[in-house]
Amino acid sequence: MDSLYKIIAIILSYLLGAMPFGLLFAKVFSGVDVRTVGSRNIGATNVLRSSGKKAAILTLLADMFKGFLPPVLVVLAFQDDYLCVLSGAAAILGHNFPVYLGFKGGKGVATSFGVILAISPLIGAISLLAWLAAAYIWRYSSLSALLSFILYLLLTFAMYPGSRPHGMLALFITSLIYVRHRENIKRLLAGTEPKIGEKR
Repeated sequence: MDSLYKIIAIILSYLLGAMPFGLLFAKVFSGVDVRTVGSRNIGATNVLRSSGKKAAILTLLADMFKGFLPPVLVVLAFQDDYLCVLSGAAAILGHNFPVYLGFKGGKGVATSFGVILAISPLIGAISLLAWLAAAYIWRYSSLSALLSFILYLLLTFAMYPGSRPHGMLALFITSLIYVRHRENIKRLLAGTEPKIGEKR
């Protein structure tokens, strides 16, 4: 029965992560289907371009929260580090591949930060500050994500050298961030990546 509860916890983590808050807030604030404009992404950056700051901030906070909540609830309920990591990974997969939208979702930056803040608050805070600093200096959301998650990976292996759950999660999150940003990487190299707030 305990195994059944754990499976249910992972499924619920995925379903929460799959909630398309960017799509909902863009519709409410501007009537725009964010999947049809800009990068066609449901994340906060594209919501900012299509629907303004209020919708983008709400999307950012909601996407972070849906990554933060599952690991916190799971660790309180089960006291299981591996299950905590799996629930966080499930929430991120839900955002990236949401069942509600035909498995076409976002890139998982905000949701990943939520997971990291829940599981490793200090590392999460440092990585988030690195994202903010990079965004302030270079004004590229994608570059900020790429740099901050590499930092997260390095910090995880430095601060949790013997922890398989932390190491596995860091490798999973960072790899997925880079895979989901492969087109952004091409545009960054070509000099055609739009800056934060710019229209495509």
